[in-house]
Amino acid sequence: MVKKIGIIVLAVLVGLAIWQRELVSYGWMQARGQVRIIANTEPVETVLANPAVPDSVKRKIELIQEIKRFAFDSVGLNPSESYSTYYDQGGKPILWVITAAPPYELKAKEWSFPVLGTFSYKGFFEKERADSAVAQLKRSGYDTRLGEVSAWSTLGFLKDPILSSMTERDPGSLAELIIHELTHGTLFVKNSLEYNENLADFVGEYGALRFLAQHYGSDSREYTEYLASKAFSDRYDEHVLRGARKLDSLYRSFKPAMPIEVKEERKWAMIGEIVQSVDTLSGQPLRKKRRWSKLNLPNNAYFVGYLTYRKQQNQFRQEFKGRFGGNFGRYLTYLKQTYPSL
Repeated sequence: MVKKIGIIVLAVLVGLAIWQRELVSYGWMQARGQVRIIANTEPVETVLANPAVPDSVKRKIELIQEIKRFAFDSVGLNPSESYSTYYDQGGKPILWVITAAPPYELKAKEWSFPVLGTFSYKGFFEKERADSAVAQLKRSGYDTRLGEVSAWSTLGFLKDPILSSMTERDPGSLAELIIHELTHGTLFVKNSLEYNENLADFVGEYGALRFLAQHYGSDSREYTEYLASKAFSDRYDEHVLRGARKLDSLYRSFKPAMPIEVKEERKWAMIGEIVQSVDTLSGQPLRKKRRWSKLNLPNNAYFVGYLTYRKQQNQFRQEFKGRFGGNFGRYLTYLKQTYPSL
């Protein structure tokens, strides 16, 4: 009987592997990539004691430890062992993320994963595999975007390392990044990626400003530069979100019988207008615009990415100030109690 049960279980597992072979293959690739990185990390104590490591890198590692303590003690995020190890990327990217959307609709393509739920992006530790996935999506008619990733969170399941690329960031950007990722390990709602990313962005920015004020002072160069950068980013975000709303209205006006050529002409004319009107923003150099050309305009995948990460920012700010009077401890407790986390 035991032997028969074992054969049945094996047959079921084999059947599932065949049925979901793409998912199994993808999961194996991701697991292999994570293991490769974790196997090649070093404890931060070892890195800090290594005379061959530049002092500039050591100072950033020490700063990350202070940001972590602030995130746990002052912001109220759940303690974790993340960022207690270091991984040297050797100047190379190690993770790529795909986003995709239909050509005439601002609706992100979603991928489903066991336990974690649905995501509007898909990560790859192998560039060739990512390129192949992008090519397949394009053949299916999707607008696509492939970007390098500077950090990710395993939601507390693993000990996320400090990546060497993080040490190249300025203090404000670094604080925002670390607190953003630690927020995912504190509160991550299944099948609610837009909510999760907007929340992590909100907490990351809130925490970064307060860390910089406490660590350097509110009249410091680090604080004022981050505040100016954040103010410009807010203006840029609003510009892109306004553009996304215009695009959405345009796509909704398209009739089924409208020729593809007309749809394409109107779509790219609208996107070109959004890009050109970035000039109306004042502030920091417009690095994003300079990367765009008439042959390389942002597409729908770019805009749905902004909707995923920034659409709900004002909602969080208004709720934080209006309902909780700017008391972040009360607000975070409310969020933890209201939204079930993985």
